[in-house]
Amino acid sequence: METEIDTALRRLATADHPGLDGMEDAVLTGVRARREARASVRMAAIAGIGAVMLGTVAAGPGTSPAAAAAPLAPLGSGASLAPSTLLLAER
Repeated sequence: METEIDTALRRLATADHPGLDGMEDAVLTGVRARREARASVRMAAIAGIGAVMLGTVAAGPGTSPAAAAAPLAPLGSGASLAPSTLLLAER
């Protein structure tokens, strides 16, 4: 007794599908392309980390907290000579 499954299995065993020709080359080409893409992303990440490190080193040490807490004079250091300051001093 032969069923449809036996016929299908026999047909699969004897004939190669035409779409399978060259499939191995296509898969390996895709694997190589993905590997190269990952390598380029890795190199970009390394370059970015190197740029951040170089910028940090080039900036030098930070300023002291005392210098950062100094009052800000937008018009220079002569804010004590401003007319409003001089007029209030006479009262």
